[in-house]
Amino acid sequence: MYQYDEYDQAMVDARVEEFRGQVARRMAGEITEDQFKPLRLKNGLYLQLHAYMLRVAIPYGTLNGRQMRLLGDIADKYDRGYGHFTTRQNIQYNWIKLEDTPQILADLAGVEMHAIQTSGNCIRNISSDHFAGAAADELVDPRPYAELLRQWSSFHPEFDYLPRKFKIAVIASDTDRAAMRLHDIGIQIVTNEAGEIGARFHVGGGMGRTPMIAPVIRDFVPALQMVSYAEACLRVYNRYGRRDNKYKARIKILVHEIGADEYRRQVEEEFAHILTLGLEPPQAEFERIAAFFADPGLESGLADGYDRSDPDFAVWADQNTAAHKQAGYKAVVISLKPAGGIPGDATADQIRLMAELAEAYSLDELRVTHTQNIVLPHVKQSDLYALWQKLDAAGLGSANLDLIGDIIACPGLDYCSLANARSIPLAQKISARFASPERQRTLGELKLKISGCINACGHHHAGHIGILGVDKKGTENYQLLFGGSEAADTSLAQIVGPGFSEDGIVDAIETATEVYLKARAEGERFIDTYRRIGAAPFKEAIYG
Repeated sequence: MYQYDEYDQAMVDARVEEFRGQVARRMAGEITEDQFKPLRLKNGLYLQLHAYMLRVAIPYGTLNGRQMRLLGDIADKYDRGYGHFTTRQNIQYNWIKLEDTPQILADLAGVEMHAIQTSGNCIRNISSDHFAGAAADELVDPRPYAELLRQWSSFHPEFDYLPRKFKIAVIASDTDRAAMRLHDIGIQIVTNEAGEIGARFHVGGGMGRTPMIAPVIRDFVPALQMVSYAEACLRVYNRYGRRDNKYKARIKILVHEIGADEYRRQVEEEFAHILTLGLEPPQAEFERIAAFFADPGLESGLADGYDRSDPDFAVWADQNTAAHKQAGYKAVVISLKPAGGIPGDATADQIRLMAELAEAYSLDELRVTHTQNIVLPHVKQSDLYALWQKLDAAGLGSANLDLIGDIIACPGLDYCSLANARSIPLAQKISARFASPERQRTLGELKLKISGCINACGHHHAGHIGILGVDKKGTENYQLLFGGSEAADTSLAQIVGPGFSEDGIVDAIETATEVYLKARAEGERFIDTYRRIGAAPFKEAIYG
């Protein structure tokens, strides 16, 4: 994983001291909240319903045990004993005191972490495949390219005040595990006919008020021209993106309004100009970055297979582990979705335990997933049983990856000042209703996502079943959507009818699963059945 050099550390340390002075002036009344707001947002500090929330960046979701342990310590020392892992591969603390923030940032800087550009109208945390560097099906490790883009985008003066926030994802597999086409820019590392490495650019995706799937803007950009092409994409957006209406300010609106062909023409024109400027990093710099992502010490010659005599362990291993590129290893997903729990939350003790387990069993690496779980990417198959026993004892052994219990949910109206409805209690009720592991496995892959407002932080548009909380004449109301997918078969879920109360939406979901079980063909997932038979049978059963 990438390690700071003296310039990286100096920049982060300088930002901490700069913000320390800004906080002191705010607390002394020397600047107003309106003056302070853009300063704190650039350091990841939001003011929510009850307290400040701090969002900490975890670039492309990768961190080590020392960093993870500090995240647990911050939860204990400065919050209420827990942290919330987000759909952008970050962590949020919901009960932060303003006066503590500079010291939290200083503590983070001590382990090569920060909260820079986790908010504001800038290029946000670069996300990636949570199995990167371990996946059996990846072309290459996409993280060196993600790191190259992170360095290019950090403190980029031209893109510091974009029309709106900007999100980039990088993958290197035909299996999309990062919702790549639902980003402002989605990049897939590919090869051309000559076998050369390059990038396919999708531009103009996103969820929120106007969800859109990003079209392909260029099939192949040579690897070392990727930064220049991204620069061209951002320049066209920065030039023409709307600043008069924040609801129409995202790049997806620009691409939609002028058309993908016209946007592509302008990007290609800008790209040709940028190539004359020599902005690309030299090959040696990319190789320096890539060296940090070399094989972390995987052993060769290990046999595949492990003792499956404990049936509970076998169920977990089948559900929550993934194929690894190296024989004898598995990538392990730690579910942060216990039955009746809060999706994405982990206690300080659980966070520290995961740090210890990464050091003991995963070559000191962890990943945060965009589905609000944690990955140990490099676990020997011979260690799986011992690992599972420790996870299970700590309440982290749920075998529900990609099942209905593996719910994505935003913080909702319990915390967020933008929300219209609560997400957390609803997620807990659904999780409790479908708590039976056998029932979840019978339903099979069924991705359920909940957002407490139209901003879609819970990715409801990408759920096989999506739920959107709205305010209906002062009452929380929940709209039901079907048919979304964030994977390679990206699709946007559609509202199926009038909304429900909190209890009513839980009943409606149960009814929908009953329709699915009766109608599904062999091997079909919920979304496959829905796509085949359409919405009508579900509507009839739910609404009568």
